[in-house]
Amino acid sequence: MQVIAQHGDIFILLACAFGFFMAWGVGANDVANAMGTSVGSRAITIKQAIIIAVVFEFLGAWLAGGEVTNTIRKGIINPELLEDDPHLLVYGMLAALLAAGTWLLLASLKGWPVSTTHSIVGAIVGFAVAGLGASTVDWGAVGSIAASWVVSPMLAGTVGFVLFKSVHLLIFDARDPLAAAQRYVPFYMFLVGFIVSMVTMTKGLKHVGLHISFLQSLGLSVAVGLVVTGIGMLLERRVKYVHSHEDQFGYANVERIFGVLMLFTACAMAFAHGSNDVANAVGPLAAVIGVVQSGGDIGGAALVPWWVLILGGAGIVVGLVTYGHRVIATVGTRITELTPSRGFAATLAAASTVVVASGTGLPVSTTQTLVGAVLGVGLARGMTALNLRVLGTIAMSWLITLPAGAGLAILFFFMLKGMFGA
Repeated sequence: MQVIAQHGDIFILLACAFGFFMAWGVGANDVANAMGTSVGSRAITIKQAIIIAVVFEFLGAWLAGGEVTNTIRKGIINPELLEDDPHLLVYGMLAALLAAGTWLLLASLKGWPVSTTHSIVGAIVGFAVAGLGASTVDWGAVGSIAASWVVSPMLAGTVGFVLFKSVHLLIFDARDPLAAAQRYVPFYMFLVGFIVSMVTMTKGLKHVGLHISFLQSLGLSVAVGLVVTGIGMLLERRVKYVHSHEDQFGYANVERIFGVLMLFTACAMAFAHGSNDVANAVGPLAAVIGVVQSGGDIGGAALVPWWVLILGGAGIVVGLVTYGHRVIATVGTRITELTPSRGFAATLAAASTVVVASGTGLPVSTTQTLVGAVLGVGLARGMTALNLRVLGTIAMSWLITLPAGAGLAILFFFMLKGMFGA
């Protein structure tokens, strides 16, 4: 208690600095994943990706990120076992932010699409086991999170596979692909609006004071889906079709229509990412602020001030602008060749999986989910469509992430403990 009273302001300043660093890592690595398929398929430009990310990352974090923030903040470590030593939790959360941010910096320099969720969860578990004892970790919660890392990419891959097959069956295999696209793409637009809004309203709005019944959510989600469809159809009319002898079936024009659809899936993916992964930077920051402001009360509610979200948002934007292009290149162009129709299937599959997970409070890996979805779309075209060497590098970087985050967190935890005293 005395340590917190003595150094409280310093702890909050360090938490803000490390939180910004971590948010930079989320922007450089994970937002790039969210936008990789859209930019890689040439449906949107880097500049458009940044604008979409800024708006929808914030909305996702605010409207649907509460459940995951709670899991990161107090779902992994048992707070009751630290009531006598609240300063150790502060050291640990600071160490976790710095460790995860450092690993994300290294990965982004290499262009590896690693998981910010792996990084922060590995870091929290690492400092807890080494510095506080294995009994402080809620292994049941960690097991659920670890299971979600396996289930989520498989689920996203399956959904991506089915979506892409449906696109081929309904549109590309039709006698007139362009007419089929004009007929069926509005349905896919409706699906994007409906899925994201449905999960947000049923699971994500409770922490902002809105309690909506299931039937009300269903009605509102249908309305949002119809609005999205209407906007999409207006944008679709502005598409300029090019007819050439080389493209008798009009596949290029079909891809132009899917380019319009990719605008919506990019927004959905940014929203889904914000709802899940912004918590990785804000969760530990909320824990530090909560403990300091309550004078060492670990069980106290950690209300995240508005400026913390702006700090996190600014870090994400800076990360995306400075280093995002490296990871965008890996996800968007090196796993499998993406077109707007393939990118749509992968992005909608990943966004749906992540938003559902956020609603249930599971911090899944957006990276693994999106790569799983891209894999699913690639497999729908056959194994030869996949770059297995790049996939091997990505898998290796995933395996390294957990021990790297844990090891760095342990190092930083003992450094902070030495600086401020036990």
